[in-house]
Amino acid sequence: MIICVLGPTGVGKTKVSEYLSKKYDGVVINADAMQVYKELNIGTAKIKKEEMSSKKHYLFDIKKPNEFYSVYYYQKDSRKIIEENKDKNIIIVGGTGLYVKACLYNYEFDEIIKRNTYDDYTNEELYQLLEKMGKLDEVHINNRKRMISKLNSSPNNNGKNELLYDNVVMIGLTSDRKKLYDRIDKRVDEMINEGLVDEVKRLYDKYGNTKSLTTGIGYKEIINYLDGLITLDDAIELIKSRSRKYAKRQYTWFNNQMNLKWFNIEEDTFDDIVKYIDKSA
Repeated sequence: MIICVLGPTGVGKTKVSEYLSKKYDGVVINADAMQVYKELNIGTAKIKKEEMSSKKHYLFDIKKPNEFYSVYYYQKDSRKIIEENKDKNIIIVGGTGLYVKACLYNYEFDEIIKRNTYDDYTNEELYQLLEKMGKLDEVHINNRKRMISKLNSSPNNNGKNELLYDNVVMIGLTSDRKKLYDRIDKRVDEMINEGLVDEVKRLYDKYGNTKSLTTGIGYKEIINYLDGLITLDDAIELIKSRSRKYAKRQYTWFNNQMNLKWFNIEEDTFDDIVKYIDKSA
């Protein structure tokens, strides 16, 4: 059985996934695009060693911050892990919906585009490519870096939306929106208190302007602070604001792209989730 624990940032997916890994004696596969990177710990709210169950955890801390990794590679890595653990229960946990879809559905990738720099393309041509692929959401024609990133992570699924595996149970964790936003704000304050600024400074000094640092919420804002472009207070407020907006986008994506059974973390219990899984399996 494959159990997916999905939902927006800050909702409490880690706690639920660890509980389920113990309950069902299942291995855990990370589905958070930022948590694949080593040393990015505080800003990604990565699970701590003491929080992990005794079960095997995969695709956490597999790449250095300056190494390239994308959904193309995640698809290959996660499917290999599923095949190697096909006799076990598997818990997939994270908020990067495209990673989950690429893993479990018949998404196909054109290998030729996985690291294309598109140096010979104008911005208008890049925009036209994205338009043909239906990937124009949240993209501006003047943001060349964003357009290339979208092209290099865009699957070609030919309109298909079929699961490749049997016995897959998908649950989503949700919360009252205001309460979730309050949780997000509080978590950002906790990150600062835990040493986020020091973590970013150390990584920035060590690796420079890598993709993982300059695109990850919590990292790019602190880098702007370290570069003297904004104050620390402004950086913190930006992290909170962008995290809240990201959570909203995650809700929209999951509701439009995946058929989840939602559980409210304030109203539903672990037992409610287990009953649904047992009934669905």
